[in-house]
Amino acid sequence: MWEDYPLIPRGGIELKRGKNYKEKYKMIDRTSLYDVNEAVELVQKTATAKFDETIEAHIRLGVDSRHADQQVRGAIVLPNGTGKTIKVLVFAKGDKAQEAKDAGADYVGAEEFIDKITKENWFDFDVVVATPDMMGVVGRLGRVLGPKGLMPNPKSGTVTFEVSKAVSDIKAGKVEYRLDKTNIIHVPVGKASFEEDKLLQNLNVLLDAIKKAKPSSSKGQYFKSITITSTMGPGIKINPAKI
Repeated sequence: MWEDYPLIPRGGIELKRGKNYKEKYKMIDRTSLYDVNEAVELVQKTATAKFDETIEAHIRLGVDSRHADQQVRGAIVLPNGTGKTIKVLVFAKGDKAQEAKDAGADYVGAEEFIDKITKENWFDFDVVVATPDMMGVVGRLGRVLGPKGLMPNPKSGTVTFEVSKAVSDIKAGKVEYRLDKTNIIHVPVGKASFEEDKLLQNLNVLLDAIKKAKPSSSKGQYFKSITITSTMGPGIKINPAKI
């Protein structure tokens, strides 16, 4: 049986699947592809940890991220938020700095944050927003922010003069979606404590946005696989043909 085999994560350290995980696994028919609403119901049933687990969607697309004309990237505001309090750092000056503060940004400034990040290894923030005129300053952080996925980008709406809207959207539950090197998109869509209909609505909004972002050069099946999972639970596969 599958439970007799160890779980080998990155790094090669052998781990055994826990008893709770095995019990959750038994609730799922691994040969089935579920409808979206059935998958959401199941993912909440398997989210039994003592903390409020995050629900994530993992979507493999039939595109090749190595080609510029097949990139899939964008950002949306989930109608019911992510359930997480997001800390926002804004690089701006003058009136735009005050605008960011009034919108609820957690940290607002300019050059002073360069040293704080590079010399103090400070990363007490989740999203970085910058006005276009500040990108010369922020660019010096490219090697630090880039690998962490924190570099501001016009495509995700984080390089903008509309800092008030950017901060408000992020605080309300804006999430960015983009392909990784294996052509998979990973996005949090809420918490296990959400009401089922709200979690379902978030997921459907995400899937609809990705569907609309399909590159014109993409041929064949677009949604290859869709899996949702809780932080500590097994993956539940959704039937991509019904999206």
